[in-house]
Amino acid sequence: MQTEGFHHVAYRCNDAAETVRFYRDMLNMDFQLAIAEDRVPSTGEDDPYMHVFMDVGNGNVLAFFELPNSPDMDRDRNTPEWVQHIAFRVASHDELMAARERLTAAGIDVLGPVNHGIFDSIYFFDPNGHRLELAADKGTPEQMQMLHEVADDMLEEWSRTRRAPRHASWLHELD
Repeated sequence: MQTEGFHHVAYRCNDAAETVRFYRDMLNMDFQLAIAEDRVPSTGEDDPYMHVFMDVGNGNVLAFFELPNSPDMDRDRNTPEWVQHIAFRVASHDELMAARERLTAAGIDVLGPVNHGIFDSIYFFDPNGHRLELAADKGTPEQMQMLHEVADDMLEEWSRTRRAPRHASWLHELD
């Protein structure tokens, strides 16, 4: 079997309508559909939910569940908040900066742009506390090939030492 990409990725939200408005208005995503049930189809549990689906582009779908009968949302306190995030690709650095302007004009705190060598990113949080990243690629095919060629060696060294391998240190030296 070979996977063909994501069907959808699902997260929890506090308020489905607020979440749809944020992703539609701030990130220009199309609201595709909503599914609501009183019973969970996969488990048979009585647990009403609203499941909303946002079109991220290129056949990718981001979905959210509002669960009114569950305890309040929280995050994994043992994982730093910068680790778990949803990263979306944008077409260019100009588009990244335009998104940054739109978000800050709406009163959203934005970090960046951050230079990651082969892409630039901005970071912010959605109304549910999910950390989001917008990334504009800038790496050349040669740079991407160089990274691919050292990936196995880097992973092997990391597995032995739990220290950052230097195979791709040139990434942090790029302008």
